[in-house]
Amino acid sequence: MEITKETLIGDLIAEDYGCATVLMGAGMHCVGCPASQMETIEEACMVHDMDADQLVAVLQEYFSAKNPQE
Repeated sequence: MEITKETLIGDLIAEDYGCATVLMGAGMHCVGCPASQMETIEEACMVHDMDADQLVAVLQEYFSAKNPQE
């Protein structure tokens, strides 16, 4: 899965529910909220005063480790 700042939180969760632990570990405890499902990573990071590029890198690492052939 290609992950960018424009990726929707809902799409991440739909791709792999396990990434919710990555998001929650970063401080996004609202991943289960229906409103968060339509937010981009960048929008969610702005709300939580986080660095979107850093979170994208962590998520890319997570997905790469789970799917090394991609």
